Amino acid sequence: MEITSIKETCIYIADVEHSRHFYEDKLGLEVIAAAPGRHLFLRAGSSVLLCFVAAYTSQQKELPPHGASGIVHFAFQVEKTHYAAAMQQVKAAGIEILYEQQWTNGLLSFYFNDPDNNLLEIVQTGLWD
Repeated sequence: MEITSIKETCIYIADVEHSRHFYEDKLGLEVIAAAPGRHLFLRAGSSVLLCFVAAYTSQQKELPPHGASGIVHFAFQVEKTHYAAAMQQVKAAGIEILYEQQWTNGLLSFYFNDPDNNLLEIVQTGLWD
């Protein structure tokens, strides 16, 4: 098996519309599917962010049941030249920046929370290269 990337990342949310407002309106992600009370799927570059309501998906019968609770962390990547604009967009949307990190390789990232208290990070391209 030769894995080339993580295609989708899954988080669990409480309210589809609340999360849609945050991810679509504040962060500018494209909604590719939504089902009230069940899920919200968003495009993030070549990846997909799956947002499920765990109370629903943990009870489903068609697909394997799944769900989780607690704080999840994931990161979006932006080009180095777009990093400052990404931080400004987050601030302008009224989202508190929790922390900014300068890594040993000189690259930057910053952290903030979504409406369900998941920890999001914006990282500069090349962080893991």
